[in-house]
Amino acid sequence: MIDFVQNTVDGIMFGSSYALLAVGFTIIFGVMRRLNLAFGATIMLGAYVGTWLHVNYQVNVLIIALAILASTVLTGVYVERLCFRAIRRDAALASMVSSFVIWMQLEEVAIHLLPERTYPFPSLFVVDAIEVGAFLFRAEHVTMLVLAVAMVGALHLLLHRTRFGLALRAMSENPRAASYMGIDTGRVMLCSFALVSLVGGVAGYTILATDEQITPFFGLWTTFKGLIAMMLGGMGSLPGAILGGLMLGVVEAHSQWYLGNEYKDLSAYILLFAILVLRPGGLMGRRILSREELAYRRV
Repeated sequence: MIDFVQNTVDGIMFGSSYALLAVGFTIIFGVMRRLNLAFGATIMLGAYVGTWLHVNYQVNVLIIALAILASTVLTGVYVERLCFRAIRRDAALASMVSSFVIWMQLEEVAIHLLPERTYPFPSLFVVDAIEVGAFLFRAEHVTMLVLAVAMVGALHLLLHRTRFGLALRAMSENPRAASYMGIDTGRVMLCSFALVSLVGGVAGYTILATDEQITPFFGLWTTFKGLIAMMLGGMGSLPGAILGGLMLGVVEAHSQWYLGNEYKDLSAYILLFAILVLRPGGLMGRRILSREELAYRRV
Protein backbone atom coordinates (compact mmCIF):
# COMPACT_ATOMS: atom_id res chain seq x y z
CA MET A 1 0.00 0.00 0.00
CA ILE A 2 2.89 2.36 0.76
CA ASP A 3 4.35 1.73 -2.69
CA PHE A 4 0.96 2.40 -4.30
CA VAL A 5 0.54 5.73 -2.51
CA GLN A 6 4.17 6.71 -3.18
CA ASN A 7 3.82 5.98 -6.90
CA THR A 8 0.52 7.85 -7.08
CA VAL A 9 2.01 10.95 -5.48
CA ASP A 10 5.09 10.77 -7.70
CA GLY A 11 2.85 10.39 -10.74
CA ILE A 12 0.81 13.44 -9.79
CA MET A 13 3.94 15.50 -9.30
CA PHE A 14 5.51 14.54 -12.62
CA GLY A 15 2.13 14.57 -14.34
CA SER A 16 1.84 18.26 -13.48
CA SER A 17 4.48 18.93 -16.16
CA TYR A 18 2.43 16.90 -18.65
CA ALA A 19 -0.54 19.07 -17.68
CA LEU A 20 1.39 22.23 -18.58
CA LEU A 21 2.31 20.75 -21.96
CA ALA A 22 -1.34 19.83 -22.57
CA VAL A 23 -2.46 23.32 -21.56
CA GLY A 24 -0.14 24.77 -24.20
CA PHE A 25 -1.70 22.65 -26.94
CA THR A 26 -5.21 23.27 -25.61
CA ILE A 27 -5.05 27.07 -25.56
CA ILE A 28 -4.04 27.28 -29.22
CA PHE A 29 -6.51 24.60 -30.28
CA GLY A 30 -9.30 26.19 -28.25
CA VAL A 31 -8.72 29.61 -29.82
CA MET A 32 -7.91 28.68 -33.41
CA ARG A 33 -9.21 25.10 -33.75
CA ARG A 34 -5.82 24.27 -35.22
CA LEU A 35 -2.96 22.15 -33.90
CA ASN A 36 0.49 23.64 -33.42
CA LEU A 37 2.72 20.63 -34.05
CA ALA A 38 5.82 22.82 -33.61
CA PHE A 39 5.06 23.38 -29.91
CA GLY A 40 7.36 20.58 -28.72
CA ALA A 41 10.16 21.70 -31.04
CA THR A 42 9.75 25.25 -29.73
CA ILE A 43 10.37 24.01 -26.20
CA MET A 44 13.28 21.89 -27.40
CA LEU A 45 15.06 24.79 -29.11
CA GLY A 46 14.72 26.95 -26.01
CA ALA A 47 16.07 24.11 -23.88
CA TYR A 48 19.00 23.65 -26.25
CA VAL A 49 19.90 27.33 -25.96
CA GLY A 50 20.02 26.96 -22.17
CA THR A 51 22.02 23.74 -22.45
CA TRP A 52 24.47 25.42 -24.85
CA LEU A 53 25.08 28.14 -22.26
CA HIS A 54 25.59 25.51 -19.57
CA VAL A 55 28.00 23.41 -21.64
CA ASN A 56 30.12 26.27 -23.00
CA TYR A 57 30.01 28.92 -20.25
CA GLN A 58 28.87 27.10 -17.06
CA VAL A 59 26.47 29.92 -16.15
CA ASN A 60 24.26 29.62 -13.10
CA VAL A 61 20.83 28.02 -13.04
CA LEU A 62 18.90 31.31 -13.00
CA ILE A 63 20.51 32.56 -16.21
CA ILE A 64 19.85 29.19 -17.87
CA ALA A 65 16.18 29.33 -16.86
CA LEU A 66 15.76 32.89 -18.16
CA ALA A 67 17.54 32.00 -21.42
CA ILE A 68 15.23 29.02 -21.94
CA LEU A 69 12.09 31.06 -21.30
CA ALA A 70 13.19 33.96 -23.53
CA SER A 71 14.26 31.64 -26.37
CA THR A 72 11.06 29.63 -26.16
CA VAL A 73 8.86 32.75 -26.29
CA LEU A 74 10.76 34.19 -29.27
CA THR A 75 10.56 30.87 -31.10
CA GLY A 76 6.84 30.67 -30.38
CA VAL A 77 6.32 34.12 -31.88
CA TYR A 78 8.31 33.01 -34.94
CA VAL A 79 6.03 29.98 -35.35
CA GLU A 80 2.90 32.12 -35.03
CA ARG A 81 4.05 34.62 -37.64
CA LEU A 82 5.12 31.98 -40.14
CA CYS A 83 2.55 29.20 -39.70
CA PHE A 84 -0.63 30.84 -38.42
CA ARG A 85 -0.63 34.58 -39.15
CA ALA A 86 0.53 34.08 -42.74
CA ILE A 87 -2.13 31.41 -43.50
CA ARG A 88 -5.80 32.29 -43.54
CA ARG A 89 -7.97 30.94 -40.75
CA ASP A 90 -10.04 28.46 -42.74
CA ALA A 91 -6.93 26.64 -44.02
CA ALA A 92 -6.48 24.49 -40.91
CA LEU A 93 -4.73 21.66 -42.72
CA ALA A 94 -2.22 24.02 -44.36
CA SER A 95 -1.28 25.61 -41.03
CA MET A 96 -0.89 22.21 -39.35
CA VAL A 97 1.36 20.95 -42.15
CA SER A 98 3.41 24.15 -42.08
CA SER A 99 3.85 23.81 -38.31
CA PHE A 100 5.13 20.27 -38.90
CA VAL A 101 7.67 21.65 -41.39
CA ILE A 102 8.77 24.28 -38.85
CA TRP A 103 9.09 21.46 -36.29
CA MET A 104 11.67 19.80 -38.53
CA GLN A 105 13.43 23.13 -39.08
CA LEU A 106 13.67 23.91 -35.37
CA GLU A 107 15.00 20.44 -34.60
CA GLU A 108 17.72 20.88 -37.22
CA VAL A 109 18.73 24.22 -35.71
CA ALA A 110 18.93 22.62 -32.25
CA ILE A 111 20.97 19.67 -33.51
CA HIS A 112 23.43 21.98 -35.27
CA LEU A 113 23.71 23.99 -32.05
CA LEU A 114 24.63 20.87 -30.05
CA PRO A 115 25.45 17.98 -32.42
CA GLU A 116 26.12 15.24 -29.85
CA ARG A 117 23.44 12.73 -28.86
CA THR A 118 23.20 13.53 -25.14
CA TYR A 119 24.18 16.55 -23.05
CA PRO A 120 24.03 17.12 -19.29
CA PHE A 121 21.45 19.53 -17.92
CA PRO A 122 21.94 21.23 -14.56
CA SER A 123 19.80 20.01 -11.71
CA LEU A 124 17.57 22.51 -9.99
CA PHE A 125 18.54 21.28 -6.52
CA VAL A 126 21.51 19.42 -5.07
CA VAL A 127 19.76 18.13 -1.97
CA ASP A 128 18.64 14.77 -0.67
CA ALA A 129 15.08 13.58 -1.02
CA ILE A 130 12.58 14.93 1.49
CA GLU A 131 11.43 12.19 3.86
CA VAL A 132 7.93 12.40 5.35
CA GLY A 133 7.18 9.30 7.37
CA ALA A 134 7.42 6.31 5.06
CA PHE A 135 7.36 8.44 1.92
CA LEU A 136 10.16 10.12 -0.04
CA PHE A 137 9.78 13.18 -2.25
CA ARG A 138 12.39 14.56 -4.64
CA ALA A 139 12.84 18.30 -4.33
CA GLU A 140 12.57 18.61 -8.13
CA HIS A 141 9.19 16.88 -8.15
CA VAL A 142 7.85 19.08 -5.38
CA THR A 143 9.06 22.19 -7.21
CA MET A 144 7.51 20.91 -10.43
CA LEU A 145 4.13 20.51 -8.75
CA VAL A 146 4.29 23.91 -7.02
CA LEU A 147 5.20 25.68 -10.27
CA ALA A 148 2.44 23.88 -12.16
CA VAL A 149 -0.18 24.81 -9.55
CA ALA A 150 1.02 28.42 -9.54
CA MET A 151 0.97 28.67 -13.34
CA VAL A 152 -2.45 27.05 -13.67
CA GLY A 153 -3.81 29.43 -11.02
CA ALA A 154 -2.27 32.41 -12.80
CA LEU A 155 -3.72 31.23 -16.14
CA HIS A 156 -7.17 30.89 -14.57
CA LEU A 157 -7.00 34.45 -13.24
CA LEU A 158 -5.69 35.72 -16.57
CA LEU A 159 -8.45 34.05 -18.56
CA HIS A 160 -11.32 34.95 -16.24
CA ARG A 161 -10.30 38.21 -14.57
CA THR A 162 -8.61 40.29 -17.29
CA ARG A 163 -9.61 41.97 -20.53
CA PHE A 164 -7.10 39.85 -22.41
CA GLY A 165 -8.69 36.70 -21.05
CA LEU A 166 -12.13 37.96 -22.06
CA ALA A 167 -10.86 38.68 -25.57
CA LEU A 168 -9.23 35.25 -25.77
CA ARG A 169 -12.40 33.50 -24.68
CA ALA A 170 -14.45 35.57 -27.13
CA MET A 171 -12.15 34.51 -29.96
CA SER A 172 -12.49 30.86 -28.96
CA GLU A 173 -16.30 31.15 -29.15
CA ASN A 174 -16.58 33.13 -32.40
CA PRO A 175 -13.51 34.82 -33.97
CA ARG A 176 -15.55 36.78 -36.51
CA ALA A 177 -17.93 38.16 -33.90
CA ALA A 178 -14.93 39.03 -31.70
CA SER A 179 -13.35 41.06 -34.52
CA TYR A 180 -16.68 42.85 -35.13
CA MET A 181 -16.70 43.83 -31.45
CA GLY A 182 -13.37 45.63 -31.88
CA ILE A 183 -11.02 42.93 -30.56
CA ASP A 184 -7.60 42.99 -32.22
CA THR A 185 -7.52 39.29 -33.09
CA GLY A 186 -3.96 39.44 -34.46
CA ARG A 187 -2.60 40.94 -31.26
CA VAL A 188 -4.53 38.48 -29.10
CA MET A 189 -3.20 35.57 -31.15
CA LEU A 190 0.39 36.81 -30.89
CA CYS A 191 0.08 37.20 -27.13
CA SER A 192 -1.51 33.75 -26.90
CA PHE A 193 1.46 32.12 -28.61
CA ALA A 194 3.88 34.00 -26.38
CA LEU A 195 1.91 32.91 -23.30
CA VAL A 196 1.74 29.29 -24.44
CA SER A 197 5.48 29.28 -25.18
CA LEU A 198 6.19 30.64 -21.70
CA VAL A 199 4.14 27.84 -20.14
CA GLY A 200 5.94 25.30 -22.32
CA GLY A 201 9.32 26.72 -21.38
CA VAL A 202 8.56 26.30 -17.68
CA ALA A 203 7.40 22.72 -18.24
CA GLY A 204 10.45 21.89 -20.35
CA TYR A 205 12.86 23.36 -17.84
CA THR A 206 11.39 21.49 -14.87
CA ILE A 207 11.36 18.19 -16.78
CA LEU A 208 14.99 18.56 -17.86
CA ALA A 209 16.11 19.68 -14.40
CA THR A 210 14.61 16.44 -13.08
CA ASP A 211 16.11 14.17 -15.77
CA GLU A 212 19.44 16.10 -15.77
CA GLN A 213 20.04 15.39 -19.46
CA ILE A 214 18.71 16.36 -22.89
CA THR A 215 18.64 14.48 -26.21
CA PRO A 216 17.49 15.38 -29.75
CA PHE A 217 14.31 13.38 -29.10
CA PHE A 218 13.11 15.84 -26.46
CA GLY A 219 10.96 17.78 -28.95
CA LEU A 220 9.23 14.62 -30.16
CA TRP A 221 8.77 13.43 -26.57
CA THR A 222 7.14 16.67 -25.40
CA THR A 223 4.86 16.70 -28.46
CA PHE A 224 3.64 13.17 -27.82
CA LYS A 225 3.13 13.67 -24.07
CA GLY A 226 1.31 16.98 -24.53
CA LEU A 227 -0.97 15.64 -27.27
CA ILE A 228 -1.77 12.45 -25.34
CA ALA A 229 -2.60 14.42 -22.18
CA MET A 230 -4.77 16.85 -24.17
CA MET A 231 -6.69 14.07 -25.91
CA LEU A 232 -7.20 12.22 -22.63
CA GLY A 233 -8.81 15.25 -21.06
CA GLY A 234 -10.66 16.43 -24.15
CA MET A 235 -9.46 18.76 -26.88
CA GLY A 236 -10.31 22.36 -26.11
CA SER A 237 -10.85 21.87 -22.36
CA LEU A 238 -8.34 23.45 -19.96
CA PRO A 239 -9.58 21.49 -16.92
CA GLY A 240 -9.46 18.40 -19.11
CA ALA A 241 -5.85 19.12 -20.08
CA ILE A 242 -4.88 19.32 -16.40
CA LEU A 243 -6.79 16.14 -15.56
CA GLY A 244 -5.31 14.32 -18.55
CA GLY A 245 -1.76 15.30 -17.62
CA LEU A 246 -2.15 14.15 -14.02
CA MET A 247 -3.76 10.88 -15.10
CA LEU A 248 -0.99 10.21 -17.58
CA GLY A 249 1.66 10.81 -14.92
CA VAL A 250 -0.02 8.45 -12.43
CA VAL A 251 -0.47 5.65 -14.96
CA GLU A 252 3.15 5.90 -16.12
CA ALA A 253 4.45 5.89 -12.54
CA HIS A 254 2.53 2.73 -11.65
CA SER A 255 3.40 0.92 -14.89
CA GLN A 256 7.08 1.75 -14.43
CA TRP A 257 7.05 0.39 -10.87
CA TYR A 258 5.00 -2.76 -11.44
CA LEU A 259 5.86 -3.64 -15.05
CA GLY A 260 9.24 -2.03 -15.75
CA ASN A 261 10.53 1.06 -17.51
CA GLU A 262 10.09 -0.50 -20.96
CA TYR A 263 6.29 -0.51 -20.48
CA LYS A 264 6.06 3.12 -19.38
CA ASP A 265 5.31 4.62 -22.80
CA LEU A 266 3.24 1.63 -23.89
CA SER A 267 0.93 2.15 -20.92
CA ALA A 268 0.31 5.74 -22.08
CA TYR A 269 -0.81 4.59 -25.53
CA ILE A 270 -3.02 1.85 -24.06
CA LEU A 271 -4.63 4.41 -21.74
CA LEU A 272 -5.27 6.78 -24.65
CA PHE A 273 -6.78 3.98 -26.73
CA ALA A 274 -9.09 2.93 -23.88
CA ILE A 275 -10.27 6.48 -23.18
CA LEU A 276 -10.95 7.22 -26.85
CA VAL A 277 -12.94 3.98 -27.17
CA LEU A 278 -15.04 4.65 -24.06
CA ARG A 279 -15.27 8.45 -24.46
CA PRO A 280 -14.25 9.51 -27.99
CA GLY A 281 -14.26 13.18 -27.01
CA GLY A 282 -11.98 12.67 -24.01
CA LEU A 283 -12.86 12.83 -20.33
CA MET A 284 -14.24 16.39 -20.53
CA GLY A 285 -14.56 16.80 -24.29
CA ARG A 286 -18.27 16.02 -24.41
CA ARG A 287 -18.97 19.12 -22.34
CA ILE A 288 -17.22 21.27 -24.94
CA LEU A 289 -19.15 19.68 -27.80
CA SER A 290 -22.47 20.02 -25.98
CA ARG A 291 -21.81 23.70 -25.24
CA GLU A 292 -20.97 24.42 -28.88
CA GLU A 293 -24.07 22.59 -30.09
CA LEU A 294 -26.22 24.55 -27.63
CA ALA A 295 -24.70 27.84 -28.76
CA TYR A 296 -25.31 26.91 -32.40
CA ARG A 297 -28.97 26.17 -31.66
CA ARG A 298 -29.37 29.52 -29.91
CA VAL A 299 -27.99 31.32 -32.97
